[in-house]
Amino acid sequence: MPDHRLQLAPSQALAPSAAARTAVSAAPTRTVLDSALLLQGQQEVTIDHQGQHYRLRVTALGKLILTK
Repeated sequence: MPDHRLQLAPSQALAPSAAARTAVSAAPTRTVLDSALLLQGQQEVTIDHQGQHYRLRVTALGKLILTK
């Protein structure tokens, strides 16, 4: 299976949107990421977290499910 990992240059390192910056200013310990940034038009992506793979997918109703 080909590896389709998202590789970001340091200048692209998940810069928060204006809405995310507003949310962050209200709660400085949290960053808000738009799901579209993670999914990039796909219905499902795999997230590598500390060597473990997790599956993030969009349901038919538009909800997100994260599974190991």
